[in-house]
Amino acid sequence: MYIRCAFFRGHVKPGCQEAFDSHIQEHLVTLWTRFPHVLEVRVLREVESDSADTHLEMVLAMRFPSREAIAEALASTTRYESREASKRLFELFDGDVFHTVFSADQFPLPAEG
Repeated sequence: MYIRCAFFRGHVKPGCQEAFDSHIQEHLVTLWTRFPHVLEVRVLREVESDSADTHLEMVLAMRFPSREAIAEALASTTRYESREASKRLFELFDGDVFHTVFSADQFPLPAEG
């Protein structure tokens, strides 16, 4: 499995947190969950960190079954709709955004008892 993440490194502009959060919920989540082949969408918000140098305001993590599935999702009309709708987030955000694709292994937890 593969996970494509968008890292929002920086901070929401002062006084814009409510608008930032509302835009995600009202406009972007519905698009992100419609990407072709996406198996899971998670929006992660930093609560604490052991690094004072970097603040990740948000990480968008999308799980896909294959690299080919990611390529199809990135070529889809949904992606272009999402990019257009994301422009509002960038107006409310002071920082940069970068993307990383991870290969992900999943391991079962040991049975209790």
